[in-house]
Amino acid sequence: MAFGEQFDDVLEAARAGAEWAWSILYDELSPKLHGYLRVRGAVDAENLVGEVFLQVARNIETFDGTERNFHSWVFMVAHSRLIDERRARTRRPEQLVETEKLTGVVSADDTERAALDRIDDGLLRTLFSELTPDQRDVLMLRIIGGLTLEETSRALGKRIGAITALQRRALGAIRRKLDNEGVAR
Repeated sequence: MAFGEQFDDVLEAARAGAEWAWSILYDELSPKLHGYLRVRGAVDAENLVGEVFLQVARNIETFDGTERNFHSWVFMVAHSRLIDERRARTRRPEQLVETEKLTGVVSADDTERAALDRIDDGLLRTLFSELTPDQRDVLMLRIIGGLTLEETSRALGKRIGAITALQRRALGAIRRKLDNEGVAR
């Protein structure tokens, strides 16, 4: 996050319900949350981002910490919401719309969304399909979420040593897959 000394003011204003403060928090965190949730396989990442912010708004009074702690806390909420979505999906499977029918749905002025959509989903899915769920969680929280080892450890309820080992194994598996496919690093 990039608030610096302004973080405390933004946080207090958000607690007081200031719309401008929530806009700043949303603008700062939503792209990273969306990317994390999308890559982790959320059916509707945009909707989940909204749910994350609703939960954050409900519980913001309980938060106490630094800007970095806030970032970590929001990603822990996102991870929990993702797990909730997966559980709900197994209870109520949905019929998904074919990708071809969605062509052109992204508005031209939404450049951030368009950039995310350009990422080769096929390559990402292939690379991540060979990882264990724990390895995927660690990489997504560390890379997209920008969480530290300690924050990832807390988010996943695992020891730091386990997080380090999962990350090392995941990156090694991706490296081997790229080498086998002849993709230059």
